[in-house]
Amino acid sequence: MPNRITTHDIADALGVSRNTVSKAINNSGILSEATRQKVIEKAKEMGYRQFSWITTSSPNIRTSETHEKKAGLQEKKIILLSSCFLNDSHFSSPLLDKFKSEIAKAGYTMQLELLSDEDIKNKTLPIQFNRDQVAGIICFEIFDPEYAYMLCDQNIPILFVDTPVLSPAKPLNADRLYMENQTGLGAIIQSLVNKGKKTFGFVGEIHHCQSFMERYLTFRNTLELAGYPADLQYSLTAHHSDPSRRSGVDYRVYLSEQIEKMNQLPEVFICANDFVAFDLINVLHSRGYCVPGDVLVAGFDDSPESKLISPNLTSVHIHTQIMGFSAADLILSRIDNPFLNYRTVYTETTPVWRESTDTD
Repeated sequence: MPNRITTHDIADALGVSRNTVSKAINNSGILSEATRQKVIEKAKEMGYRQFSWITTSSPNIRTSETHEKKAGLQEKKIILLSSCFLNDSHFSSPLLDKFKSEIAKAGYTMQLELLSDEDIKNKTLPIQFNRDQVAGIICFEIFDPEYAYMLCDQNIPILFVDTPVLSPAKPLNADRLYMENQTGLGAIIQSLVNKGKKTFGFVGEIHHCQSFMERYLTFRNTLELAGYPADLQYSLTAHHSDPSRRSGVDYRVYLSEQIEKMNQLPEVFICANDFVAFDLINVLHSRGYCVPGDVLVAGFDDSPESKLISPNLTSVHIHTQIMGFSAADLILSRIDNPFLNYRTVYTETTPVWRESTDTD
């Protein structure tokens, strides 16, 4: 893969500062027209890729071409990168249907590229990845921090739908889209507190992704504000396996071992997502416990299976259509305006009550 040209390379080639290069490329700040033109010509000569989106007729005017015209001329694709296959049970399935229809209106197509373990370990792009045909990247299930940082360095418009757990000391320089992880889940917890429940446990590997971490923090904050600080003896948050990949057996073994160690169960288990909840309910049933008779269980995602499992699972519904629309809007606007400040968008979620939290 050829080395990526950066603003630092352009600055070194011209003997000017990176700030000068940035001003010229961003068409910002005070800079002489001669200097601006010199920087732009050198950047084009060196193959700086952002010039796919800057007009060549005038360095001071951004292109006003429509998505349709640009996509038609360049025949570019938006690449979906994922570390696992996104089946119909994954919340992304209806989201991507809406996303594809929206980018198609703008003349773009979507191409799926699955990352191998070796890709992630070696921080490489899939062998089929053709930079010359890529207008942007949308990422699902990319939760390895170093791989995510590598993608952000590719000088390609990029959107993450959920992210690795973010570090304040090392921000992720990309647009980010999340489902809203606080209001819907907090409403379920608060309602159960109002019904007299006092002991709660959280189940799910909290360092798996940013959304899992935010749901855990919502769990703790809601209980703290209600006057019932979370008793962490009931929470199963260790990194044992990756429940999102549905390896299943080893994670259920872990849950079973932890449940066995508890002197008593909490009144409520709040799970990081529905599939963690399914594993937990399976383990509880195998150990002779009844849901909701002995313990209440709630999940997150409102997956199709949540309506099929017995008992039906209380969950938090993700409005995938608006997430798909928002994802298309974010990536298309980033393609048009690559120098926008990075944006973080949350879309509404709604609690859905079912039998697994029936207190009657």
